[in-house]
This record gives sequence, structure tokens and C-alpha cells, in this order.
Amino acid sequence: MSKIAFIGLGNMGGGMAANLVKAGHEVRAFDLSAEAATRAQGNGCAVVPTVREAVEGVDAVVSMLPNGAIVESVYTSDVIGHAPASALLLDCSTIDVGTARKVEDAARAAGYAMVDAPVSGGIAAANGGTLTFMVGGSDAAFAKAEPILAAMGKAVIHAGQSGAGQAAKICNNMILGATMIATCEAFALAEKLGLNLQTFYDISSKASGQSWSMTSYCPVPGVGPASPADNGYQGGFAAALMLKDLKLAMEAAQAAGAKVPMGARAAELYAEFTAAGGGSTDFSGIIATL
Repeated sequence: MSKIAFIGLGNMGGGMAANLVKAGHEVRAFDLSAEAATRAQGNGCAVVPTVREAVEGVDAVVSMLPNGAIVESVYTSDVIGHAPASALLLDCSTIDVGTARKVEDAARAAGYAMVDAPVSGGIAAANGGTLTFMVGGSDAAFAKAEPILAAMGKAVIHAGQSGAGQAAKICNNMILGATMIATCEAFALAEKLGLNLQTFYDISSKASGQSWSMTSYCPVPGVGPASPADNGYQGGFAAALMLKDLKLAMEAAQAAGAKVPMGARAAELYAEFTAAGGGSTDFSGIIATL
């Protein structure tokens, strides 16, 4: 098994690092949060005080960080040139395509193989090892990354060259944000029209209105499989993170000259929801505003 550095042990990274340990890897972990580090230690990770100590002598570096600026800083200051040149670099953060490509170019120039591998699935999937990874990078880098990512997920898909993983994640989450709002609107309308919501679910989940937002993550408590709606809209995928991804999608659309009116409206609604205090609420909690 491999010696792996894991940088970023938050809600997602903590579960991912724990699954690497369960798969038999030796994980050396770092996070600025003492609480996160202690939790990782309890899950079998060896916690170290700096990124440079984490990456020393490892076979691979996995990161799960909040934004592109932090990713670029961590890799250019503390990973590239400090991890062995033979180490594979895997950034699982969700960041803008431009920064992903810039960091990967810097890594390649220094002799490293690197992939961008953002995830879909949320906290429960991170803890359960059932994430989906969308991977950008060369064929050779993907081949090296696949077995490491497979220890943390149910699907590992090569999206294309450098930055393609981030592009796929941004587009996927724009669909998710827009369809969740449409699903919430439909349930709210169904209730006002006098439909029983379980009955509406039974119909629409087997009809053309079916979507992941409805059948896997229903925003109505007590309807469909268990979801954050059954837990007061706590846990899952925070609305603030959905807004972050939608903003990335809007930036990418502007740069590419793409028209995304539904995505743009979803971004506006999630901005209003987070500004009103819903940022830490699961993104399906936006149903309360409809």
C-alpha cells in the first residue's frame, strides 16, 4: 500500500482520509484546525504540524481545500519541490478551471504527475466511500490516480485533460442547483393545489419530472429516501457551497461565452438564501423560501 499525504481534513476531507486508512494506506495528514486533526488521528491518520512534513517521502499527495487561491498557495509553496518528484499529486478541491490548469502546469514543469479530481456526493458519500470523482489529467496520471481515488469512491471517471475534472464538476453542479430549485417549486405548487406530497412523489418519480434531486435527495421531509430534509436540513451539502459552485459556473460561462440563464437564476436564488442566513443549511432547504 502507498504512503499518502492528505491536506485538508474538513467535512469532506476527513471522511476521505479515513477511507484511505481503511484501504490499508499509510496516511500522513495536515489541517489548520486542531479539531479536524484530532478527528483524523482518531481515524488512524498520522497528524503532522506542517504541509511540508506531511508530503516528505510520500507516494502521493491528496488535497481537499476551500478555494483556488489556497490550492495554488499550498501546492506552489509547500508541495511542489518538497514532495518527492515521483509522488502523484491529486487535488480533489472544487476550484476554477484556470487555477487548476495553472497549478497542474507548474507541477508538470517540476516533473510531477498531477490530476484535478473534484467530487460529487456530499458528506455522507465522503464518509461512506461512495463519492464520484471527475478527473482531469493525462492518461498516465489518471492510471496512477484511479486506484487511490477508488478507495474513496464508487466511480472514478476520466473527464479529459488538465482542468477537465473541474469543468465537469462545475457543469454537473449547475444542473443540480437548478433542478433542486425546480423540484422545490413543484412540491410547493403541488401542495397549494391540494395534492398529497407522497402521492405526487409516487407519480413524478416515475414520470418525466424525475431527477436526482427528487428521487435521491427529496427536499420534502418524510418523502422518498432519507435525506437532509428529514434532519431539519442539516448535514449534506451546505447552500454556501452550492453558491460557491454556481459562482464558479457563472465565471466559466462568462469566460467561454456560454448562455446559462437557468444557472444564473439559480445562483441569484442561492445568493439570496445564503444572505438571509441559510448558508450552513443543506441546499435543499431553499424550499422554505418557496
